[in-house]
Amino acid sequence: MRSFKFLSIAKFLFATLFFPLPAAFFPSPLLAQQKMTDDECQFFDSINRERAAQSLVALQWDEGLAKAARLHARRMAFYNVVEHQLSGEPDLEVRLAEAGARFGAIAENIAVGSNPQTIHDGWMHSPGHRNNILNPRMTAVGIAAVRTNAGLFAVQDFTLSVSNLSVEEQEKKIAALLTEGGWRVSGSKEEARRACETDQIESGTGMKAMSLVRFETADLSKLPEDLERKLRSKPFRNATVGACQASGGPGFAHFRIALLLF
Repeated sequence: MRSFKFLSIAKFLFATLFFPLPAAFFPSPLLAQQKMTDDECQFFDSINRERAAQSLVALQWDEGLAKAARLHARRMAFYNVVEHQLSGEPDLEVRLAEAGARFGAIAENIAVGSNPQTIHDGWMHSPGHRNNILNPRMTAVGIAAVRTNAGLFAVQDFTLSVSNLSVEEQEKKIAALLTEGGWRVSGSKEEARRACETDQIESGTGMKAMSLVRFETADLSKLPEDLERKLRSKPFRNATVGACQASGGPGFAHFRIALLLF
């Protein structure tokens, strides 16, 4: 009979108390930057095979996420437990941020089992784990697999990666989406940028904007659904796009955009 234990998480974590880890247990940077093992390759291939079967975009391997996953897998293996957070250990959000990741969404699968296929099959028959693997919003993954006498301890850390784009790059991406939707993009970017920062339309400068829409998003590949509905309800077809500074460091990040509508 197959035996395995697995847990999943998406954004929120369960805290469990254990004795603090000894400092000597933490791996050196060289150990944390190792290449993918055969077990990790099997997990990675299995994930993208499942996504391809559902016509989903393949996840990209992220070594920073893998480093965070390996640290957590080694901790679980040391204590022979399967938990998302151990005593003295940061939660998932902090662990991924410390690895340098910028993200709009996060999720984690963990398990212990006899081999990658047994664990993967268990995850695919568990709604929470399956949803993490097949989540269409996720774009990157880091995977760790650590073998002990107790079994194979596995961690999968998923993110919707957020690129560190300039305001000009952000504006170009949103302008392209609006143009595809039939909007004419023109006007003063500086005016739109000031509206992004202040949430107000300046009076007496340039073409008089009739409406202001400001929104935040972690994904510039598409317009948010609520924004599209709002734009369809507006009687305007001209827009000016302006971006302004939002979260620029690691951790949960997003873009802040303003649209002046005419």
